Amino acid sequence: MIRVSIIGSGNVAQHLIAAFLKAQNVGTEIELVQVYSRQIESVSHLLDLDKITNNFDALKEVDLYIILVSDDAIATVSSQLPFKNRLVAHTSGSIAIDVLNSDNRKGVFYPLQTFSKNKPIDFSSIPICLESQNATDFQLLEKVAKTISNQLFAINSEQRKALHVAAVFVNNFVNHLYQIGQEICQENQVPFEILKPLIKETAEKVMTLSPKEAQTGPAKRQDLETINAHLEFISDENHKKIYEILTQSIRTDGKKL
Repeated sequence: MIRVSIIGSGNVAQHLIAAFLKAQNVGTEIELVQVYSRQIESVSHLLDLDKITNNFDALKEVDLYIILVSDDAIATVSSQLPFKNRLVAHTSGSIAIDVLNSDNRKGVFYPLQTFSKNKPIDFSSIPICLESQNATDFQLLEKVAKTISNQLFAINSEQRKALHVAAVFVNNFVNHLYQIGQEICQENQVPFEILKPLIKETAEKVMTLSPKEAQTGPAKRQDLETINAHLEFISDENHKKIYEILTQSIRTDGKKL
């Protein structure tokens, strides 16, 4: 049995707690021993109170401690752990493994997905990017990851940073464009729901085509008449700038602005 503790109680931490508890309940070799949370009540709906602590000194000895806190707090939290030579991993996409305190063995357990509060998610299809300082610790991280996911990848800190940047483009930026599209619809009394089949088809196309092959639209066609008509129609200056930048990037195939 692999014993795991989670340090943190935010959005991602709660999703991971739920995933480990589900894996534990179906008889995998994982045991979620303890959760550290500054506010015990924030995770008391997920597990028994005797498995929650707000005291670092009360942390029990386990095989793996996973830190799930904000990026700028990882170093501080790892330096406050009152033990040495145990495996401690963080879950950040943009922070290098070296930020963890050297008193303990270092690892990374990064689930590459967007997590929204109160929206359940199936971990089995979530890629988990793993990194460690030695092969033995990597094998342990791999065993833990396999209890909740079918997609595991050995990714070093520099590769993980690249992945995180790419994820911002394909997720955060795209979602912001959805918001802009919704605002344009609302301003013109058009239901945003009309666009949802288009959004779905666009996402599904890149499952079988490269993004370059899937690209369509006036910028791809070099349709300057339509582009200029759109720019004339857009009243919000920020939206207009975004349209111009993205149009130019598509027209030049992303090579030069």
